Amino acid sequence: MHLLDMTMYYALHGGGISSYLNAKAHWLARHSTIRHTIVTSSMAPEQAGASVIALPGRALPGINGYRVPRSLRSPLQVCERCRPDVIEVGDAGPFALSALAARRRFGMPVVGFYHSDLHALVAQRFGAAGAALARRYLARVYGQCDLVLAPSRQMVARLKQLGVRDPVYQPLGVDAGVFCPARRDPALRRRLGLAPETRLLVYAGRFTPQKKLHLLDGAMQRLGRPYHLLLVGGGGEPPPIPRSTVLPFVTEPQRLAALLGGCDLFVHPADGETFGLVALEAMACGVPVLGTGGGVAELIDHHTGLVVAPDSAAALAEGIAALFESGPGRCLASLAGNARRQACDIYDWNHIMPQLLERYARLAPINHADDFFRRRVPSSKG
Repeated sequence: MHLLDMTMYYALHGGGISSYLNAKAHWLARHSTIRHTIVTSSMAPEQAGASVIALPGRALPGINGYRVPRSLRSPLQVCERCRPDVIEVGDAGPFALSALAARRRFGMPVVGFYHSDLHALVAQRFGAAGAALARRYLARVYGQCDLVLAPSRQMVARLKQLGVRDPVYQPLGVDAGVFCPARRDPALRRRLGLAPETRLLVYAGRFTPQKKLHLLDGAMQRLGRPYHLLLVGGGGEPPPIPRSTVLPFVTEPQRLAALLGGCDLFVHPADGETFGLVALEAMACGVPVLGTGGGVAELIDHHTGLVVAPDSAAALAEGIAALFESGPGRCLASLAGNARRQACDIYDWNHIMPQLLERYARLAPINHADDFFRRRVPSSKG
């Protein structure tokens, strides 16, 4: 079986979609004989690996540095040359249109994965008129796909509101063997020049307006000492935040796990995430999560963290303080252990990836035993 992933959101310094595709490639290489190719327009050819095809791209305003393919023809030519058994498209732009053209011309089944809430982004920028156009466009594009996936229940509901029939909830996952408490950096505070008693918060992700990092600024001003915020990421400049340290984007998952695990609490101020993969990675590292809504809120319950009101620096500050000052039954150590268990029991890639492969198999039937798994998939729990 040959699986072709196409999206403009795969980049060298990408976000959650890049992490998802890298994890998928790594998992498939270890556990299956499926051939996997990633096609992107947001990476230079010299940056692409052996299983990545980098097409010429064009930068457009408002898409945070990602690049759309310069033509619909080049992705279609890749499909014709590779002849994949299944195409998965991770955005609704030109790659989706090319994939649907390949579906009509060559009969290749297409899976549309609604990773980015284009309807909400257009509505924020262009108002009701733009949202209406986006609604019609998305309904037309995803209505032609053989299968439409969404990483959160909130996005399933969104797609149904847009008129997309039968979208399927398919959460993403985490490599619980990489993102685990054993990788925590016990000397992180010392490396950052902080006192041992510092209450260390962490945000990891892109530094873009959609992430609402200004709310962290307001929260840190309210909290005061001994709180300190570590920001790990790129794709822009974060606002100046008191008692904070900024580290550049981390490409190595092991290094990111060390940073996340060395902190006390992961804080995500944005409420528009379709999933929140880095929050899940923090949970797998044994770090509780404070969120404000969106897909991140679906990952959290009373036993693993806290969800507070969105768009409020005061609510963020109050939630952070409440978690640090909780009683024995809900202390950070208890939340940390619960977060780790939930990440392993529900979201380990060894649970999630077979679900995804079964969905592919229904579109392009193959010999399950011979082509899917080389050996019994082990558990990463520990």
